[in-house]
Amino acid sequence: MELIIQLILGAVGGNLGGALFKNLSLGTVGNSIAGIIGGGIGGQLLTAVMGGTGGDMLGSVASSGVGGVVLMAVVGMVKKMIAK
Repeated sequence: MELIIQLILGAVGGNLGGALFKNLSLGTVGNSIAGIIGGGIGGQLLTAVMGGTGGDMLGSVASSGVGGVVLMAVVGMVKKMIAK
């Protein structure tokens, strides 16, 4: 259940990142996909670092959202560099 929450919050984070960084936005679908992947990675990294369940739910929520924003921004930067 925690992984599903991480993926959903990653998608939300990716779309928030797209709204904040309009020049790096990948569009709604692209932001969502990058956010889902980033949220899953961010949440799993926290779980690996904290051990067991990954600590409290608030930490998992935060790491998933931040992971979504970060991966969306990285993919947006790479896409922008390739387009030049």
